[in-house]
Amino acid sequence: MRKSTIIIDKDYEIADVDSRLFGSFIEHLGRAVYGGIYQPENISSDESGFRQDVLELVKELQVSVVRYPGGNFVSNYFWEDGVGPINQRHPRLDLAWKTIEPNIFGLGEFVNWAKMAGADIMMAVNLGTRGVADACNLLEYCNFPSGTKYSDLRKAYGIEEPYGIKLWCLGNEMDGEWQLGRRTMEEYGRISAEAGKAMKLIDPSIELVSCGSSSKGMPTFPEWDAVTLEENYDYVDYLSLHQYYGNENNDSNDYLAKSDDMDDFIHTVVSVCDYVQAKKRSRKKMYLSFDEWNVWFHSKAEEENITNRHPWQMAPHLLEDHYTFEDALMVGLMLITLLNHADRVKIACLAQLVNVIAPIMAEDGGVWRQTIYYPFLHASLYGRGTVIKTVVNTPVHMTNSHGEVNDVVCSAVYLKEREELTIFVVNRNLSEDQELILDVRSFGKLEFLEKLVLISDSLKKENSLNNESIKPLKDFNVNMDKQKVKTVLKKASWNVIRLKKEAKEMRGKNSA
Repeated sequence: MRKSTIIIDKDYEIADVDSRLFGSFIEHLGRAVYGGIYQPENISSDESGFRQDVLELVKELQVSVVRYPGGNFVSNYFWEDGVGPINQRHPRLDLAWKTIEPNIFGLGEFVNWAKMAGADIMMAVNLGTRGVADACNLLEYCNFPSGTKYSDLRKAYGIEEPYGIKLWCLGNEMDGEWQLGRRTMEEYGRISAEAGKAMKLIDPSIELVSCGSSSKGMPTFPEWDAVTLEENYDYVDYLSLHQYYGNENNDSNDYLAKSDDMDDFIHTVVSVCDYVQAKKRSRKKMYLSFDEWNVWFHSKAEEENITNRHPWQMAPHLLEDHYTFEDALMVGLMLITLLNHADRVKIACLAQLVNVIAPIMAEDGGVWRQTIYYPFLHASLYGRGTVIKTVVNTPVHMTNSHGEVNDVVCSAVYLKEREELTIFVVNRNLSEDQELILDVRSFGKLEFLEKLVLISDSLKKENSLNNESIKPLKDFNVNMDKQKVKTVLKKASWNVIRLKKEAKEMRGKNSA
């Protein structure tokens, strides 16, 4: 059996985890809204039309922030269509996805839903087909108390108190040729700077996210990021990153190595941000918002068929990937990467939340958890603390496109208030188990709380409404010996090892 060791020293802190790292995304796309979070005719829905069975799973995930309303949708978003009495709203063509947007669910409905979900809002403004004035009007409607055109319009619709939305995206993927109102890097740099400047005059307390490159594979990456930041650096607080991965070639070894690409992507963007900071002689550090990330490839053919051959439907089945066990491993690897960059990545949004490339699927007869639900759940529950640097000694295996990669990938998070240490580990060797030794002596005497695992006899196994075959199991094969933990990582497995300061030591500390 192969052997891996991980040394964790509590003095080697990376950073505290921002709770917004466990965010998600709702776009007016497919059945994310209609048939997802909102379905008045469903038996589980409340008087507002919000599906309570969906809300229950969203709250179980403890989603901290939700990006809205896009995505590509936002680049032709007319927010005025979705406010006021529902019977006075009109449908509009959604040019991003070639569908009909009925505008039954709009801004106010989303704010109310987010409150019920216990999530903050990351609001996006349209810098594609609209611009600075419309961004300011939307902010005024949302955040200004009263006495102006748009704040009084909000009050006329029965909403006395401002929404107080503090996090705003300045457009979406503006470098993409698929984007309505696509701009050059110079054009976007200028309009985002002017929008940011104006919006912070209205509400200086807001935080702004600038569009970075749409992916690492864009031909203008990373020049786009450098040029746009040189224009808007003084007004924005975060630079966005987007990245999706898939196993299009059915090469699972290579697929699970792609999280290394994500790590490289973050390192490169951090370097660009620091370069611009140095060039501008600025004292402000730019942080990152990884506000779109996930696995996405299963539904690509279906998407093309519906949008091109059968356009202008209302809430069609779009981008409904049914995730496999290996997709759950990939999502776990991406979560580990985000945690290990907690010093610079402060916001992250799993894209998306319900039905559309999502951990939660909603059907008329009920809801169910996809395979990717569980790594996100575990990270959200146990990954809120201080990330500790790990020293990993692990064997490697060969991949076709990435060469040799580590078998074992991990992240460690220490929750100081409860003196709990959680280690997230993926064994991405598909053929061999690993004996794992955790050296945690710097934490003093620890006791074992639990070990949660995701394992499967098939990488391609999926969950469904009537058969949740992939779900966490408890593994009791864990030994503690002189501040060392010994266990076995099954081949192709997600592992969550939870430890806590020994009760006797805690009592002695408290009595002292």
